[in-house]
Amino acid sequence: MATFRPGDAVPVRRPSSPTHRAALVAGVALLGLLTACGTDHGAASPPQKLSGTAEPASGDQTTDTTGTGAAPTGSLTPSAAASNSSSTSNSSSTGSGSSGGTRCHTSELRATVGANDPGAGQENFPVVLTNISHRTCTVRGFPGAAFVDASGKQLGPDPRRSADTPTTVTLAPGRSAWAGLTFSNPGISGAKTATPASLIVTPPDERDPLKVAWKGSEVPVSGNASSVSLTVVRAGNGA
Repeated sequence: MATFRPGDAVPVRRPSSPTHRAALVAGVALLGLLTACGTDHGAASPPQKLSGTAEPASGDQTTDTTGTGAAPTGSLTPSAAASNSSSTSNSSSTGSGSSGGTRCHTSELRATVGANDPGAGQENFPVVLTNISHRTCTVRGFPGAAFVDASGKQLGPDPRRSADTPTTVTLAPGRSAWAGLTFSNPGISGAKTATPASLIVTPPDERDPLKVAWKGSEVPVSGNASSVSLTVVRAGNGA
């Protein structure tokens, strides 16, 4: 405490300015906030509960965390739904590298339909895929196939798949693989028929199709015993 002697001027206390008063108020508020939050020597106040649902910051809604989200094997048919058809097992390669690196792509293949080999009331056509590229590649599983008219409209449902087990077929340049396309003779089954202009063929695991002129006769498209079946690809040309 200061000591005053006779004759000394007595200091006059001036009223504090608005700015000074605001600073004091802010300091008091900050001290109160620190006290509420707690320190190393006191308990912290419980956290506030906020409304809403927390989501990943990235917004990623992916649910497949198994690492198995690879593209399905098989092929796409040109039906209106463009359904994704997968073979009974994942594609694999008999050579080095991954199946994605050795698989035959549509641009590397030529599609043809071999001669009919009828038997027991069945019509049997080999659908042949030939490697026209300069590299060795592989095919595995079921091709896609659909009969279409001259305007490209699909005739009948997609073929059913046989119970065959897929195997990997390695195609050197110029080599072929084939799948069997089979249906009951409409004259025997009584199914409703149509005469296709083309057969659309999609190689296994590919999305781009190949078009082959259909040289056969009528095919079943609806009614009794109208199903067409398709086998997995195998080595050779089906002859």
